[in-house]
Amino acid sequence: MSLIEISCLTRNYGKNKGVFDLSLNIESGEVFGFLGPNGAGKTTTIRHLMGFIKPQQGNCRIDGLDCWRQAAFLQQEIGYLPGEIAFFNDMSGAEYLNFIARYRKIKKANRKQELLERFALDPKGKIKKMSKGMKQKLGIVAAFMHDPKILILDEPTSGLDPIMQNTFVELINEEKAKGKTIIMSSHIFEEVEKTCDRIGIIKDGRLVALDTSDNIRMRHVKSYVVTLESQEQAIEFAQNFQGNVMADDPCKVKVTHKQSLEDIFLNYYGGKKQ
Repeated sequence: MSLIEISCLTRNYGKNKGVFDLSLNIESGEVFGFLGPNGAGKTTTIRHLMGFIKPQQGNCRIDGLDCWRQAAFLQQEIGYLPGEIAFFNDMSGAEYLNFIARYRKIKKANRKQELLERFALDPKGKIKKMSKGMKQKLGIVAAFMHDPKILILDEPTSGLDPIMQNTFVELINEEKAKGKTIIMSSHIFEEVEKTCDRIGIIKDGRLVALDTSDNIRMRHVKSYVVTLESQEQAIEFAQNFQGNVMADDPCKVKVTHKQSLEDIFLNYYGGKKQ
């Protein structure tokens, strides 16, 4: 049995918004990347997993427990970072983390302090005066500080600068090495490729691709045949561009190009790089 099971999940908001007959299994110890633009259904799926929304059809289970019926227990166990974090703005960051620690019955502050130092966050100031990046760091600390076995992270590096994004990638890979199970939605393709075992691409509430990033790229390989004036030119071209001289015509070179994950994603959505 998979640790996380989504079976025929449907939540129809109308006008093709929501998720539709979505089925997906995630194994214990797997880091799963969930890709899709705003409105594609990522956050709706995550909210069902957290038990915030009751499925219209289908169901979600984590470790055999129904995400809607056993929501209170699962929410205690899971490390969750929402895409839009709702803080108590009149609290300081330190007061907020102490509140979370009491809620989760965390007795030792070692993990919290380690995370604060890693993300260079001083939590003493009022949350309402914090920048977007500081609030995001605070949310990350709150999600990870009880050392959960399962983490569900919705756009976790939103607002972080490149250095902190790299710090986050290092953290995910450390948690992965410990056998944690992680679902992570993201718009940053590089961090997904660096951390995730498998990737799902969702479009209009439906899963359109599901595999490892390598396998997805292999299915979207583009090949070109270039004709040169001589065999010597063909050999030189093949060496420079990692191509192969064709046996039936030594003046032709076949060049294979693997698309990036970002290119493939944009192909699904009919977009282009800016």
